[in-house]
Amino acid sequence: MKKLAILFITVVAFNACNQTTTVKPTTSANETLVKNYFDYFNAHNWTKMAAMYADTSDFKDPSLGQGIVKQSRQQIIEKYSQLSFVFNNLHDEVIQTYPSDNNHIIVEFVSTGMGPDSTTFELPICTIFTIENGLITKDYTYYNNLVDHEKSEEKK
Repeated sequence: MKKLAILFITVVAFNACNQTTTVKPTTSANETLVKNYFDYFNAHNWTKMAAMYADTSDFKDPSLGQGIVKQSRQQIIEKYSQLSFVFNNLHDEVIQTYPSDNNHIIVEFVSTGMGPDSTTFELPICTIFTIENGLITKDYTYYNNLVDHEKSEEKK
């Protein structure tokens, strides 16, 4: 009986040592905010999306010009309303999010849509969001906004 008890304890201990526990990474508040942001973007709910920003936020975005441009929530609504009017079926597909620290998250995504001439586009974009007190205070967006001249020449 004593040998059976020792064998049982050994088997239990061996199994306990060999079991691996999968720990799911927790989703941070910033990751949740970004998920909601892109949900609102894809629903073209510009008012809810703009409400995720501070009253006035800093933007780096080639479509706004060079350098840092301050934008109010109303200006954000107007910009994206115009954008979705020009580009039908505007949609962003998040490829990956990269939490950086407590106040920053980097998002890699691809924006797609259809222009007024029915041509479709696919644009890889990277945005660095600065989030303070649950609101986006900086939106630094990077993408290639230069025309590919070789492809333009091929169409001629």
